[in-house]
Amino acid sequence: MESMKIKIKITGPNVHDVGYRYLLMSNAIDLGLRGFHARNKMGEKEQEVIALVDGDEEAIADFKTIVGAQKPEHAEVSNITCVDYEGDVMRTGEYAQVCTALQLNKAIPVLLEIRDDLKEMKGDVKEMKGDVKAVRKTTDATLDEIKGMREDIQPGYGMHFRQMQTDIRAIKERLGMQ
Repeated sequence: MESMKIKIKITGPNVHDVGYRYLLMSNAIDLGLRGFHARNKMGEKEQEVIALVDGDEEAIADFKTIVGAQKPEHAEVSNITCVDYEGDVMRTGEYAQVCTALQLNKAIPVLLEIRDDLKEMKGDVKEMKGDVKAVRKTTDATLDEIKGMREDIQPGYGMHFRQMQTDIRAIKERLGMQ
């Protein structure tokens, strides 16, 4: 199978920062393309993703089909062009390493922010634990007070309860409901 190189230009109002280069790279790796490189570029009116691809004719044909059929969820594409290319193309594995470094550079500030948020949350949790202990002490005191009140009224309650039972029996007898 003969080797070939192509340049694909994907244009649209929203083709940057939607995962286009990573989608293309994943397909290049999956198809076993020798070379792949993609970059974002601002065109005259719209955003562009430029992809350079190096591989055998069959894999290139499959790649072109995929590019025409797949796009990231939030991408808005207005045009895709494909032309032969004569220049150098980065090895696919090397491009994957570059992408990993780019993603780490994006992730590190986010991870640091998450770390700081977790520290703040730990402080909030410690504060809440103190509040819970105070509420628990108040609740225990309130329960003790209620128990004391129950003990105070139980002797009278018992007498009233027995009297109520006697009254209910008398009413039932009068009604003939025994």
